[in-house]
Amino acid sequence: MENLKGKNSIKNIIFDLGGVIMDIDFNRTIEAFKDLGVENFDQLFSWEKQVNLFNKMDRGEVTPAEFRDGIRAITGLKISDHQLDYAWMQILSKVPASRIQLLKEVKDNYNSYLLSNTNMIHMENFSQDLQLDFGVSGIEVLFDRAYLSYELGMRKPEERIFKHVIESNDLDVSETLFIDDTPGHIETASKLGIKTYLFNPGEERLEDLFENGFLKNNF
Repeated sequence: MENLKGKNSIKNIIFDLGGVIMDIDFNRTIEAFKDLGVENFDQLFSWEKQVNLFNKMDRGEVTPAEFRDGIRAITGLKISDHQLDYAWMQILSKVPASRIQLLKEVKDNYNSYLLSNTNMIHMENFSQDLQLDFGVSGIEVLFDRAYLSYELGMRKPEERIFKHVIESNDLDVSETLFIDDTPGHIETASKLGIKTYLFNPGEERLEDLFENGFLKNNF
């Protein structure tokens, strides 16, 4: 846990969703779009970069219908809404039951928040899975508050989205830990004085950072 930053006790934890709580697989959705005839989808959307249409979707600046039409316009292909949504959903993996239990335990011990770059298509399908798999009515019930980029009109790594979470809850940044798997997001949070942990989804699980709902490192 050598990349945990800060020594003060933590009272507030801000979690990322994809790559931290939920495993994501860019290759799976790239391959799904290739199956639909989109050979260069990795040039449109990947972990490293994405064209502006995806940023607009994350900020809620385009509707799901406009997003689908945008993909069709970029690719020049006649992809049905169902086909497009299916391929787009392949990036997401099922959340294990242990992760749901962990979030419930953490919420009992800390002020817990979700801060996610996401979009309406992903969240609607993800919420359905939570209900079917765990009887959880929505991701927001697992946290004190959930902040979703498409609802806020802003996205990480913009400073304003971090400031919104901090100011809306009157959080002391020295007592706040942000867990995310993207270096650029971590960098912005650190500049604002927030304690950070750069999560490595290929080498660790969120459960590894906690014991009985408490952080193993007390800072």
